[in-house]
Amino acid sequence: MKKFAFWLALLALTVLSLMPTDYLPPQAFSLWDKAQHALGFAGLTVLGLWAYPASMRRLTPLLLLLGGGIELAQAATGWRQGDGLDLLADA
Repeated sequence: MKKFAFWLALLALTVLSLMPTDYLPPQAFSLWDKAQHALGFAGLTVLGLWAYPASMRRLTPLLLLLGGGIELAQAATGWRQGDGLDLLADA
């Protein structure tokens, strides 16, 4: 169940990060956007450490790579943009 929760959260975070902005609530200000990134990846980290407690040394760089991959994928879409500050918030 722990591993399922982690992978489901990872999938949800990835899908929401790549979804066209028309389907997302409007951003009132950019600080909230950075907070969403930080909270999303913090939650994913907690779930990952809960599901894979012995894998912290592997989990941390993999989640950083995921954050970077999401930012690159957003930059490649026509409806989202990659942002280095978002990657910093993911970290």
